[in-house]
Amino acid sequence: MSFMILKEAFQKRHFVEQCDSASGDIIYPTLSEVLAEITPLPLEALFLGITNENSLPVILNLHDPVPDPLLVVADEGAGKTAYLKMIAESLKELHDPSDVQYAVITTRPKEWRRYESTKHCAGIYSAQDKSTADLILSLGEWAHANKTQQSIVLLVDDLSSMADIDPEAKDTLRWLLLRGPAKHVWPIVTLAPAQSDSVAPWLPMFRTSIHGQTQGTYPRDKFQHPEFDNLVPGSQFVIREGTNYLKFWIPRLD
Repeated sequence: MSFMILKEAFQKRHFVEQCDSASGDIIYPTLSEVLAEITPLPLEALFLGITNENSLPVILNLHDPVPDPLLVVADEGAGKTAYLKMIAESLKELHDPSDVQYAVITTRPKEWRRYESTKHCAGIYSAQDKSTADLILSLGEWAHANKTQQSIVLLVDDLSSMADIDPEAKDTLRWLLLRGPAKHVWPIVTLAPAQSDSVAPWLPMFRTSIHGQTQGTYPRDKFQHPEFDNLVPGSQFVIREGTNYLKFWIPRLD
């Protein structure tokens, strides 16, 4: 797989999972607990989670465009937004803002207000506002001109909300999905399978997807696989890259 799974110095590490006595649900360690164990990471590493099999960090190399943009697919309430927030929080803890920043496009900007205060945040944008189109256009200009190693992670919570944006901005977003990672702009976008028809022409642009719990009656080769059926919502995910699958979990936010 193109994703890096760090093995050196981590092979004997096993994170302790707790069980809620009332519900029986698994309680995973917090993000601060996990980062304390796995740091330092390479400067170009974006933390994505911890493998289920051997508790190794899964990271994305921001200087390697091979995986292309990431599509996070899961049913409603299965943890897509929580996953994006974990990425934003870990990015803030692991990177200097001069090296990596993030911007957020969401239909629920109030949920992201606490993330605006950090220097890593290039803005929280409502999907319905004109400023979102301006953001996408400015990211396109920045990507074309960028000659540095600085990266911008574009977190789009609900790709279907981009279906009706300004045509010029839509063209730029399409270009960012095709060429952004090679220019250090990394789109990481979420999608509920039930909303996929509205963005069907864009789906082939994602060669790599991250899946949370998906139990709906969707085409099995597209959004469903036995690996996705019994994932713990908000905690367990599977990376799908081609025909390869990697199961992992994400820490709880502090």
